[in-house]
Amino acid sequence: MVKLSRINGAEVTVNAELIETIEATPDTIVSLTTGKKLMVVESVDHVIEKVMAYRRALATPLR
Repeated sequence: MVKLSRINGAEVTVNAELIETIEATPDTIVSLTTGKKLMVVESVDHVIEKVMAYRRALATPLR
């Protein structure tokens, strides 16, 4: 799960596994496999960084 901010400032938590595409149009649009689209304030690169951090966390064994 990754936390993103909608354009209106509301925080939304998104299942990173459902992200299909991320576009800059110039606002960042995150399209999910469910067909839903979210407009967020984070840049495309920042969303990618958050997804990569999430996936790294999944691969890291718990102590």
